[in-house]
Order: sequence, then C-alpha cells, then structure tokens
Amino acid sequence: MTHKIALIPGDGIGIPVTEAAIAVAKAAGAALDCTTLPWSCDTYLQTGRMMPEDGIETLRGFDAIFLGAVGWPAKVPDSVSLHGLLLPIRKAFVQYANIRPHRLLPGVEGPLKTRDFDILCIRENTEGEYSGAGGRVHVGTPDEVAVETSVFTRVGVERILRFGFEQAMKRRKKLASVTKSNAQKYSMVFWDEITDRLAAEYPEVEVTHYHIDAMCARMVMAPESLDVVVASNLFGDILTDLGAAIQGGLGFAASANISPSGGPSMFEPVHGSAPDIAHLGIANPMAAIWSAAMMLDHLGETAAARRIMAAMEATTARGIGTVPGRDRTDDITKAVLAALEG
Repeated sequence: MTHKIALIPGDGIGIPVTEAAIAVAKAAGAALDCTTLPWSCDTYLQTGRMMPEDGIETLRGFDAIFLGAVGWPAKVPDSVSLHGLLLPIRKAFVQYANIRPHRLLPGVEGPLKTRDFDILCIRENTEGEYSGAGGRVHVGTPDEVAVETSVFTRVGVERILRFGFEQAMKRRKKLASVTKSNAQKYSMVFWDEITDRLAAEYPEVEVTHYHIDAMCARMVMAPESLDVVVASNLFGDILTDLGAAIQGGLGFAASANISPSGGPSMFEPVHGSAPDIAHLGIANPMAAIWSAAMMLDHLGETAAARRIMAAMEATTARGIGTVPGRDRTDDITKAVLAALEG
C-alpha cells in the first residue's frame, strides 16, 4: 500500500533531518508518495502567512504529515510562526494526543545515574493552557492588562485520559496523571476527578496522581518508576523537554500528533529549527528518523517501523550519532541506512 505523505521541512535543520528521515523510511520498505510543501518563516516574509489560506484543505488529502521544524525568531516571532502553522494543523485535524517516547538508545549517555527507564508521555494537544483564549487591553500604557485563559472541556480531558489508559494497557499498566490541583482548584481538580472516574473502567491499570513539580523531580530521581504519563498541554510540554534531556538531548526527541478520529496525524522531531547550527550540517537526524518510525507504525507499517528502530539502535551502539555535533547529518543517515541493509 502506498501512503500519501505531506512533507513540511520548514525552517533551519528541519530541511536536512526531514530528508534523512524520509530516505530511511523508504529504505525500510515503506511505499511513500511524498509531496513537499515549502511552508516556513520565509513563506511568511514573502506572503504574510506561514501557510496558504487553503493550507488546511490541502493537507486533508494526505494520509499523514511529516514536519521538520518551524521557527526562525530573528526573522519571525515565535508567537507568529507557532500560531500560523503548527497549532492550526493540530487543532484543525483534532490531533489531540501528542505522544513522546523517552528512553535511552544503546550507546547514548544521559545525565542520570540510571539507564533503566522507558516513559511514554501523552500530552493533551488542542486545548488547556494553549487554547489561545484571552487578550490585551490598554496596550502600551501603564494600565495594560494581559489575560490568558486556560480552557478544559470534559470531552477534551476525558479523551486524552482515555487515550493514556489505552496506552498503559498495551505497556506495563501504570498511569501517572499530572496536575497542580492543590493550586488550580477548578481546572486541575476537574482533571483529577475525570481521572478517578475513568480509572474504574480500567481496574488493571495502577493510577497515581502527581503534581507537576513532584513529577519533574520523579523523572530525575526515579524515572524507572514511570510508564505512561498523561498531562495537560502546558505541563506535557514542560515534562517532555525534561524527558528529552534525560534521554540524551533534543536530538533524540521524537513525537507524534495523533488524530484518533481519522484525520491525518502529524509526526515531528521536537528539537526546533536550531538556526545557530542550520548551516553546519551537524544536526542529529535521529529524532526525525524516530518520528518517521512512529509515522510508519501509525500507518500500519509495523515491520518497517521495527526495522528502523533496530537500525537506529545498531547505529548508536557503534557510537555514531550519540554525541551532539560530533557526527555530520549525512554520516549518521548513511550509518542508519547501512544498518538497515545489514
């Protein structure tokens, strides 16, 4: 089966890591019909938009979306690039489940004493603290006021928690629900209540409630105690950057934006566009390649996804791509491709 993939390489290192990821995905045996959409900060500078007005409609015709990286703060404010491309795609296709795996690949040294952890972070992706509800009045005056309102719906909270429970059932049957309900007595207490109600439907899953600050400490001090972690948009964003740090850095941080309702899902490394090294050819493509494996698994190409993960592990076990900036992007990609052939 041939899968139609929309490629949005974006900005900076997004371009070379996307090329690497798709080359590996095709070499693993997946039949991909890829269309490159050159939407980026340069597009904004030329047209005043991060993507064309009909961009969402264009994406509807694809089976999946692969995003390299978006952003170039020296050219376009991050608040413009984020709200002009990434967030509209997530919301338009109801990609409410953001999945980020955190574990150490062989040969990669993390900052912690232990290597024994395998955490799957599930982040709510379409509402919560990133809903965009709010505004500013009296701008530029001493009386200026800025209001940002978090929006938590029963539908939104229940579906992301249920998604987390389902993932826990496939793994070690442990779920950690993260809030700050001692301080946020409306939205986070609401989240806790829904967690407890759903827990009754999954008696096999061990459920633990954590406050966000306690969870940050646990991810550092006892990461091996965690399995599936579910959190709101903001808290999930923070925790997954911490997860990237303990797994060796952003060069290994893969993600999937899943649309369980059937729209195209989007897959992306989470390292950003890294303008400072974009011209050096040393971006680590591992996160993008891992994201491509997640994409293939989502599309039903399970065998190809497994081959990619095995090739990545064989490559890092040889010490290739394990130290930021030491190996060139092309050399890491060639090593993964060679491992696939071997």
